[in-house]
Amino acid sequence: MERANNYRLLQLREILFNNTDEWNELGIDELIDKLRQTMGERAVFDRRTVKRDLATLDDMDFEIVRNTGKFGKTLYSHQSRLFETYQLRLIIDAILSARFITTNEKKKLIQKVKELTSRPIAKTLPEPILFSQSSNMDYELVKLNIDRVHRAISEGKVLTYQYGKFNVKKEFVYHRDGMIYHVEPYALIWQNDYYYLIGLFQDNDEIRHYRLDRIRNIRVSDETFKKRDFDLQEYVSQSFHMFAGEEMWIKIRFHNELINVVLDKLGYDADIRELDDEHFVLSTKAKLSDGLISWILTWGDRAKVLSPDHLAERVREQINRMQDMYAGE
Repeated sequence: MERANNYRLLQLREILFNNTDEWNELGIDELIDKLRQTMGERAVFDRRTVKRDLATLDDMDFEIVRNTGKFGKTLYSHQSRLFETYQLRLIIDAILSARFITTNEKKKLIQKVKELTSRPIAKTLPEPILFSQSSNMDYELVKLNIDRVHRAISEGKVLTYQYGKFNVKKEFVYHRDGMIYHVEPYALIWQNDYYYLIGLFQDNDEIRHYRLDRIRNIRVSDETFKKRDFDLQEYVSQSFHMFAGEEMWIKIRFHNELINVVLDKLGYDADIRELDDEHFVLSTKAKLSDGLISWILTWGDRAKVLSPDHLAERVREQINRMQDMYAGE
């Protein structure tokens, strides 16, 4: 008898979790019907017993909300969830936007996320089939790399791996003739639709970042390390969202219509001042790189480098090369 009572209590809890929320409630008769569907039509339930079960669940911190519906009918629901609906949406949208996750794996992950809320709310969340994306990245490889990097960070151990990228023949080519990288892992971040490992490259004692989908043959070594003082946010900001190169202060004049582009790139705290009725000036620390120059050139005559001079010269050289390329046509 005690086992049957415990089973009924567990089934009642599951029914409330799966079928009720802030906008969906059930009366005693509806709860009894669902219990019969689960435990069999021959099962007999007394209304008073079910009410006692509801009180027991409430006492066990499984909060039961009671409201009065039409004609004085008492309605019951469980509304407390680990995640709010908007938080579940954020999680699902992040899964959907991850280009390295296969459509099949997205379906599995999203189904698990939906189990964290009621079925009525789960039906309002997006399906992966509507947002399927193709990807050339090896998902199994990225999963392995994430696991190894996460473990190495938590255990304070050095990672060893090879690194490279694809050539025009779509062949993966190792950097440095396939040498083994020894890196002290500091952080694993999601940036610009990719995972990046940030760590200390032991060969030159320099903090660098590496795209996880370009890492091969990764291994957590037995060598331990002591993490240095490191400001992750400052590193990402100074790297100009994963641009790498010589660090410097820059000033760029932008047309006012690009204000949101700059804020989206650098954040609301970016150092911006009005120059005239049509322009503003951005002052920021960045790293000199081809990526930075390409980003500046993206905006054509709506962006001009004011300083330093050698950055402005690099931009002019790139513009001249582009002009020369089209001059003979």
